[in-house]
Amino acid sequence: SSPLPPSNKWAKPLGAAEGKKANRLIHSTSPYLLQHAYNPVDWSPWDEEALERAKKEDKPIFLSIGYSACHWCHVMEHESFEDEEVAKLLNANFIPIKVDREERPDLDAIYMTAVQIMTQSGGWPMSVFLTPDLKPFFGGTYFPKEDKFGRPGFIRVLHALADAYKNERGKVAENAERLIEAVRESAGRGLEGATPPFEAALKNAADQLRSQLDPDWGGFGRAPKFPRTLAIELLLRAHQRTGQERYLEAATLTLDKMALGGMYDHLGGGFHRYSVDDEWLVPHFEKMLYDNALLATSYLQAWQVTRKPFYQRVVEETLGFVLRDMTDPATGAFYSTLDADSEGEEGKFYVWKPGELKDVLGETEWGEFARIYGVTLRGNFEHGTSILHLVEPLETVFDEAKRETIRRQREKLFNARLGRIHPLRDDKVLTSWNALMVSALAQGGFALKDAKYLAAARRGADFLLTTMRAPDGALLHTYREGKAHTSGYLEDHAFLLAALLDLYEASFEMKWLEEAKKIAELLVGNFWDEAGAGFFSTDGKDPSVLVRTKELFDGATPSPSGVAAYALARLSVYTGDKALAEKAEKTVKANGKAIDRAGSAVASLFFTYEMLAGSPKEIALVGRSNTEEIEPFLEKLRGRFLPGRALSILLKETADGGSSKLPLLAYKELVGGRAAAYVCKGYACERPVTEAGEFDKLLTGGTP
Repeated sequence: SSPLPPSNKWAKPLGAAEGKKANRLIHSTSPYLLQHAYNPVDWSPWDEEALERAKKEDKPIFLSIGYSACHWCHVMEHESFEDEEVAKLLNANFIPIKVDREERPDLDAIYMTAVQIMTQSGGWPMSVFLTPDLKPFFGGTYFPKEDKFGRPGFIRVLHALADAYKNERGKVAENAERLIEAVRESAGRGLEGATPPFEAALKNAADQLRSQLDPDWGGFGRAPKFPRTLAIELLLRAHQRTGQERYLEAATLTLDKMALGGMYDHLGGGFHRYSVDDEWLVPHFEKMLYDNALLATSYLQAWQVTRKPFYQRVVEETLGFVLRDMTDPATGAFYSTLDADSEGEEGKFYVWKPGELKDVLGETEWGEFARIYGVTLRGNFEHGTSILHLVEPLETVFDEAKRETIRRQREKLFNARLGRIHPLRDDKVLTSWNALMVSALAQGGFALKDAKYLAAARRGADFLLTTMRAPDGALLHTYREGKAHTSGYLEDHAFLLAALLDLYEASFEMKWLEEAKKIAELLVGNFWDEAGAGFFSTDGKDPSVLVRTKELFDGATPSPSGVAAYALARLSVYTGDKALAEKAEKTVKANGKAIDRAGSAVASLFFTYEMLAGSPKEIALVGRSNTEEIEPFLEKLRGRFLPGRALSILLKETADGGSSKLPLLAYKELVGGRAAAYVCKGYACERPVTEAGEFDKLLTGGTP
């Protein structure tokens, strides 16, 4: 299938505002900020010049935080930020600052906490008013220009806050001080407590998820439904350890319904952000890099557990979408998002009418395709259009010949869809999200034995390890059009460390393990809380960031703290560095209350606890000059879900790049001149085996 074109030429050009004066956002690298560069609002980025101007002019700051694929961010821009009356009020009374939450997750975390404290809810666009010393005193999310939807109008809010700052300064300052203290208290809130025995904690966390399961449509809770990939992995792990089918059924029901529904792009592959209904039919149509990385991993894990061809197809189509539409051909880095809207309408690019199917597929074929994918005259979406969806997987309904016919029809429709006006693509590169995709590709390349996925993972990792570095070697967070900037956050270091370990376990190239050690050193040196335990989200070097938060709970992406602890625990198995494992253990102990009471919400940290308490398998494969003789052992591993395992290969007659120095490979030899597999667990090793069948028994816990 043809790729999306390499530019955004179908979208409204960034800065296409003839005759209008550009504001200070014109030099930004963020497409989201550039979308606002010709607003009449005198926007500034969050920088020293803007913050100093607020102090010098004694004006409060209006801080607007959003992201390029955010539908209501676009609505508020059109209603208010492109409006001359609103702009005049903002420019006269405030210092307007625009922030891309994807570029500055540190600011987003602080001020989102403040908004949640003020309003008991949050979301984007986030609208926060700050004193010149950066303390929030009022905030919310979307404000319509005039009063409606039960929300106060933005114009009324601006008048009221300008008056309050001018005439009730003491009250504003008092409110701001009280609010920032509440944010600090929230950031430092301790979750220490005894962790329950692991098996009890696992059952409790998995049962929490089962109690939230929608028994008809999968997912946890009611609409809107988000793809909780870490929760699905927790259920798969619970099934693996306990053998309880109810945990597997909860995971597979959710995976089935997501991939059958309209949240999945049945023509182009990949997933939209979330479903607005219980049935996963109507999505919020943006496509996020991190969702597709995490979901590809979830379906890969489910394939390893069940071997359902449907899951393998979803993995391949999702990774294929990313390689086709979300990968920079020049660098191998991965773009951030595809917008939900095109031509001013959400989802217009993706939906179909019967007549459009007939035009592409012809009189004899369109009707059956419409029946299979739920396209009707009435439609299931706006303006009589239909979102493609399935009732059952094609693999369980049709034979191979029929599936090939449907595949050919889908390809015709995909190619026809290329002629439509495309959603805008946010082509900035984020280290953290790219690392998630490197992980997915590395795991997919190994499990499915697909060289193109592994090659893409290598190329993406190389980009992060070279281009996304400051002159002193520190990681940077964001990149676009040749410019990398902004000091890396914990999420960048933690996700990249995990990705490098995944890439090592997929390729057995020592380069990735050596780079992992360097990233781990940066992670511990810049983010570890020496006074307590666990990891700060920021390095503490930016004075404009008032609070150093700790992100423990999983959200749209995994908890950086949980991933950091898990990755350090994994790395310690390879290096023998006990200090790394101790950091992971201290992080678990510092958050025992969360594991005990809300294990399903801290799954990434829970996996660390499992690794420390559950003694994962350590596997060493020893061969001679190439991997052919150990390939039978690898085949037994590719299709097996073994979370937390440590896997290394030593080739005796080749330059091993330092592999022989790994503790995992120490003293491992050929057995009778034959390739051998060593399996260790709980500080004890089984006898080495030379037959793949014997190795398979060891992996399942049996005796060879």
